[in-house]
Amino acid sequence: MALLADAILIAHFLFVLFVVGGLLAIWVGAVLGWRWIYNFWLRTAHLGAILFVAAESLLGLMCPLTVWEDMLRGTEAGGTGFIQRWVSHMLYYDLPGSAFAAIYVLFAAVVAMTFRKIPPRRQGDKTRGAAN
Repeated sequence: MALLADAILIAHFLFVLFVVGGLLAIWVGAVLGWRWIYNFWLRTAHLGAILFVAAESLLGLMCPLTVWEDMLRGTEAGGTGFIQRWVSHMLYYDLPGSAFAAIYVLFAAVVAMTFRKIPPRRQGDKTRGAAN
């Protein structure tokens, strides 16, 4: 069970990397002319991922990956979420869940603004990514 819990932890880390690193890659890619950052499906998945996290947080729900990992490790689910738990451990600073909800919503707003300012393109759309 510990191996499966570790796999979920790695998947969770990769999800966070996709959301956070994806935004950075979009900005850098727009400046450097990387074509892949305009992929409609990638960008829609990226926006959907952070909107899911923000909605989950606003509704006071635990992330399913955190719940599954806790269940497999035999620890009690609830209390803190994945990012809150690991940021707290890394920084030794404990923030309330509402602070993380605000951070998630703000990050989602930045991703949505980026979606508008650096819009994705559907296959065959040759227009550059500039917003009107």
